[in-house]
Amino acid sequence: MNDSWQRYADEHIRTVDTMSAVLLFAMFLFGSELGIPDGPRPDAVGPTIALAAVSCAALFWQRSRPRTVVTVTASAAAWAGALGHLLTPLMLGPLMLALYRLAVHTGRGTARRYFFASVVLVVTTATAVDPAHHPWPFRTVGPAAWLLLPVVAGNAVRLRDAYLEAVQARAEYAERSREEEARHRVAEERMRIARELHDVVAHHLALAHAQVGTAAHLARTHPDHVQRILTELAGTTSSALCEMKGTVGLLRQSDDPGTPLAPSPGLAQLAELTGAFAAAGLTVTVTTEGEKRPLSPGVDLTAYRIVQEALTNVSKHATTRSAHVRLRYAYDRLTVTVTDDGASTAPAVNPTPAPTPGHGFGLIGMRERARSVGGALRAGHRVEGGFEVTTDLPLYPSAPQPQERTP
Repeated sequence: MNDSWQRYADEHIRTVDTMSAVLLFAMFLFGSELGIPDGPRPDAVGPTIALAAVSCAALFWQRSRPRTVVTVTASAAAWAGALGHLLTPLMLGPLMLALYRLAVHTGRGTARRYFFASVVLVVTTATAVDPAHHPWPFRTVGPAAWLLLPVVAGNAVRLRDAYLEAVQARAEYAERSREEEARHRVAEERMRIARELHDVVAHHLALAHAQVGTAAHLARTHPDHVQRILTELAGTTSSALCEMKGTVGLLRQSDDPGTPLAPSPGLAQLAELTGAFAAAGLTVTVTTEGEKRPLSPGVDLTAYRIVQEALTNVSKHATTRSAHVRLRYAYDRLTVTVTDDGASTAPAVNPTPAPTPGHGFGLIGMRERARSVGGALRAGHRVEGGFEVTTDLPLYPSAPQPQERTP
């Protein structure tokens, strides 16, 4: 009921103001006939009707000029008291509505000042000029109390509207924040999938390139070994296709048909990784220091991908045919070190200089991976020769990380 009336009032403001003015005009005239029993009645019908008309006509501007309307209605109420009328709520109706609208549309300080000014004007006039000699409570306490009610009600409505507006603003902000967070998570997921594709493609293409180069070199001197290398090359390309298919499969919807996701790779698959590099002509030794500790899926995958990328860089850029991977477990951290001595122990296929520290997308990707789980990565040339990549990773991420899975 209240909602429907409020909706109607908001949609038909002019109609509501007209009805209010007409009703208050009738109440003003009716109130002018009231008085103290057996007391004198003012004989001023014409001025009373004029005051009612002026006071109620001013209400048409109560929303646009509330201060002016309060001034006009307060003057009319004071004049009516000077004529000897009893200042009841019926005669104070236009002023009460004007004070209410002023309290709703302005601040508390403005409503307070106009309230006190209206009370002083009305009470002073009714007390100083009172031909009917009404009792003093009817000239002082009564008008002040009646005029206080609309100010209190108007302030309450204004505070309620401000509260509802603040609640709505917070709800809209929360909705925008959820949408922005969702977009941010989508962007992060896309970056993660792109990084996975980069690692998979770079690793397997580097291995395939090394295996093809080795096969071409051995075809002239040891043709009997070429068949074995070609078989291993077929396995490398098949593995690359499977990993790429699984990684791109993450982009499918949950209801799309497809094979289930396999566990993400980790240090448990380090033997298979080093075996693939061995087939490409790079001998990798792995040593472990300290007691092995369980790793979170994110840290396990990060360590595996960093070792994979570091060994790929060795295979692509270094002139050595050997590399060393050292895993050192501490109380709360895992240190992964990948080194090569830079010495040439066999002819290299398309040898290229070792990467410069801080340059190249491989090092950037490894640093980003380490940072994503709260770790750090250092890379640079060794004093004794060769290149070294060292990564410090927490056993568990320092902040919650989205679980990364590779089919």
